[in-house]
Amino acid sequence: MRILVIEDDPAVVEVLRLYLEAEGFAVDAASSGEAGLEQARANPPDLVVLDVRLPGMDGWAVARALKQERDLPLIMLTSRTEEADRVLGFELGADDYVPKPFSPREVLARIKAVLRRAGGGLGSEQQALQYRGLVVDPVSRVVRRHGETVALTRREFDLLWHLASHPGRVFTRDALYEAVWGDEAWGDLHTLDVHINRLRAKVEQGPGPRYLATVRGVGYKFEVTGDE
Repeated sequence: MRILVIEDDPAVVEVLRLYLEAEGFAVDAASSGEAGLEQARANPPDLVVLDVRLPGMDGWAVARALKQERDLPLIMLTSRTEEADRVLGFELGADDYVPKPFSPREVLARIKAVLRRAGGGLGSEQQALQYRGLVVDPVSRVVRRHGETVALTRREFDLLWHLASHPGRVFTRDALYEAVWGDEAWGDLHTLDVHINRLRAKVEQGPGPRYLATVRGVGYKFEVTGDE
């Protein structure tokens, strides 16, 4: 599988290249946002590792452009640790967020975990789920609300599918995070809350049923309440 590293620090690029190639990955690299986009278009990767602080076009702009063109798995790499930056990364569709300084082995583990989740988990034989006002199709990975397509990131779709596949069942936050993100030891449960809020904003807008219910002190469940 091919990994594109968009990073302006040659030392970071080389250490990631060393670890990734040792695991059998092909590695492309770009030192600016513009070059990274050109590389992604010319030789589409299976996953992008993207630094936020880049000369010229920054990582946020690159992430927006990449996600508009193709729903690529994306790991953001940055020295920033503020919550607002993490939230912005997830809102742009990032699958993971790794603060610097980092262990290359940790980045490698996160890459493998994201690729596993991107490549499987939703079997092609599964049928679309239909609830009042909502259709969730695991084959096309399309969600429709009152007939209108709802644009979800990969992780938002996986989270919605996991909840909607078990209507009425209460999941703890830990169980949901582990089921959707995997590799729980690397994660931050705040990530789950961010995605739940984003899902609510997208699939519960306007009048009609509410699907994502908070079970105080426990976690979340999928249910349909209210009248259309």
